[in-house]
Amino acid sequence: MNRHELSGRNGEAQLRYLDSDYQVVVPGAYVTCAETGKRIPLAELRYWSVDRQEAYADVEASLKREQALRQGGT
Repeated sequence: MNRHELSGRNGEAQLRYLDSDYQVVVPGAYVTCAETGKRIPLAELRYWSVDRQEAYADVEASLKREQALRQGGT
């Protein structure tokens, strides 16, 4: 079984984040927040970075990630 077979409808989706929209590259039910590690159902996805191609669970996670990266964190 390869990693694409592990994704599928109930697994983690792979997205290409665009301005005000996203494109599904590999279908799935959720993406993972880059800051918290929380699973975000695609229907609830509202925050992401086009430049970093990362998803965030909420505005607080987005802000925290931005501040950490500006301070030289990873």
